[in-house]
Amino acid sequence: MTALACFCLALLCGSLPFSVWVARLAGADPRSVGDRNPGATNAFKAGGKWVGLAALLLDISKAALPVGLACQVYGLRGPALAAVALAPTLGHAWSPFLGWRGGKAVATMLGVWIGLTLWDVPLVAVAGVTLWFLLLKNSGWALLFTLLGMGIYLWMVRPEVILLAILSLQTLIVLWKYRAELRLPFHHLPAAS
Repeated sequence: MTALACFCLALLCGSLPFSVWVARLAGADPRSVGDRNPGATNAFKAGGKWVGLAALLLDISKAALPVGLACQVYGLRGPALAAVALAPTLGHAWSPFLGWRGGKAVATMLGVWIGLTLWDVPLVAVAGVTLWFLLLKNSGWALLFTLLGMGIYLWMVRPEVILLAILSLQTLIVLWKYRAELRLPFHHLPAAS
């Protein structure tokens, strides 16, 4: 029963569209700028740095809290933990609060790794995303290379099958959500929708 409750909590938390709600409080809508994605990046563009920062922290927290609770407090492992870890990402990417549309779930994925591993994998992720976003103009490829780096780190330092499985499934979600950007070469910016 604990696994099911944790899964439902993680899915619900993940589906909360904080970027839209926070931006709306500032009289803005992230779906009106950039690629019209209801995520933290467009919250920065639509509402400014404080709105974007609030959206970013809330999107990270909405995943870190339920996944951390399941992993660190209740000690879930195996397939049950994988389901709970994927729930916030799925909820954010396809939110029922937004008509089954959602963001690209990057901040939410970071929150998942905070909940799972506390600090080491999130540090690898932040370092990777910073490096690749500086080197590449294409956000889809930058994120894919970041996930590859995380996979290499996990394989070498924390070769737990369940963690590699979670990362693999998150990568599939990224491939789908960034499919337009991934059709372009590394050095091209995707056209705004």
